[in-house]
Amino acid sequence: MKANIGLIGLAVMGQNLVLNMNDHGFKVAVHNRTQKTTDEFLAGPAKGSQVIGCATLADLVDNLESPRKIMLMVKAGEVVDAYIEQLVPLLSAGDIIIDGGNSLFTDTNRRTEALQAKNILFVGTGVSGGEAGARHGPSIMPGGNVKAWAAVKPIFQAISAKVDGEPCCNWVGDAGAGHYVKMVHNGIEYGDMQLIGEAYQLLSQGLGLSADELHTLFARWNEEKLSSYLMEISADIFNYKDTDGLPLVDKILDKAGQKGTGKWTATNALDLGIPLTLIGESVFARCLSAQKLERVKASQVLPKPTGKFSGDPQALIEAIGDALYASKIISYAQGFRLMREAAAEFGWSLAYGDIALMWRGGCIIRSRFLNDIKQAYVKHPDLDNLLLDQFFIDAMAGADAGWRKAIITAIELGIPTPAFSSALAYYDGYRCARLPANLLQAQRDYFGAHTYERVDKPAGQFFHTDWTGEGGNVASTQYVV
Repeated sequence: MKANIGLIGLAVMGQNLVLNMNDHGFKVAVHNRTQKTTDEFLAGPAKGSQVIGCATLADLVDNLESPRKIMLMVKAGEVVDAYIEQLVPLLSAGDIIIDGGNSLFTDTNRRTEALQAKNILFVGTGVSGGEAGARHGPSIMPGGNVKAWAAVKPIFQAISAKVDGEPCCNWVGDAGAGHYVKMVHNGIEYGDMQLIGEAYQLLSQGLGLSADELHTLFARWNEEKLSSYLMEISADIFNYKDTDGLPLVDKILDKAGQKGTGKWTATNALDLGIPLTLIGESVFARCLSAQKLERVKASQVLPKPTGKFSGDPQALIEAIGDALYASKIISYAQGFRLMREAAAEFGWSLAYGDIALMWRGGCIIRSRFLNDIKQAYVKHPDLDNLLLDQFFIDAMAGADAGWRKAIITAIELGIPTPAFSSALAYYDGYRCARLPANLLQAQRDYFGAHTYERVDKPAGQFFHTDWTGEGGNVASTQYVV
């Protein structure tokens, strides 16, 4: 009996997906660039399973039922293209190549189109949940050539996480839509982690809470409206002790790494002209953390506030919780607004409520209020922004005062809160009927004859003023980023 699916790349994610598939009754053929890794996998974690080891790509292809389905779990970029180039001559019309890595969506656009011309179906799918998710049920976000969906759906939905009996996997859209949604997921993940970090710094440095106290607080918050996977693991981290009995978190160097998906999200937001301020600040915060030596030097010479918090500690704790909740809403609102713009730009039909459901289980950003996002889009499928849904209108109103109190306190204490602060600035800007862009447009027209529109004239009519009396009537052409 031939295998139902093949998988190339037996690193942590690949191995765990294979074991997950095997547990659900699917026969998997595997191949790795180094045979030793395949042998060790078959003799170790996959021992006693029906997994088939294949020494060559030709052997892998020969061991697959038709239509052949081959999933790549390899490094994004040139490695994916190299495997596709080697596989295509071995495949037949209607066979399917699946890229399950963190590929840039534009690469997936290109691969889908190129392979379609060769009668090969391509699927670019986001897989979120890390090692544990891959093993026990990830969130899976497939896109690409929709003709492949019927063949991969039974496998993907079987191995994905389930919430209320529903799989955290559904078809996202054409071409790079699946990888795009995964990219935005990762951007929101950057934002969530930065927000939790800012709350942690305010609570520990501003209020002096110990790791044990932080564990208790975060565990409580995880039972309330802030409930999420990242809150859950943060509580666990605060509770973890090093070999000397002291909190391990206090000994970890404050220098964050990143793999680029957050930067991709922020860059694409700039390309589409969508304010993704919170995620952008989260990426920059990681960049600033990497300048550890400079920060240490600066801390020794630059003056900073010397005052200490003197108010009600419990009131500030609740205010920080409000800031965390409100800012988290902003992060998701910006992320979903970006996906809406991308759908219009690339001709995708994205079901935003279904995307929220796919993120409820298995993935890193799973949280309680994803159900509320789903309901917002059930009520209003064409909702411009999550902030306009009544649930989120009420939630923001309830958190507003505490949010501001937390940021004001951080400013007074000299504690940086770039994500909290940028989220609030976006919120205040979004609900502001008139911004100072009228002055900006006047400045642009003054120095560059870029023209402007008037509030007392129909939209779309552009005017130029000779501000100095020395210019002319010629104006620059209009363009929109």
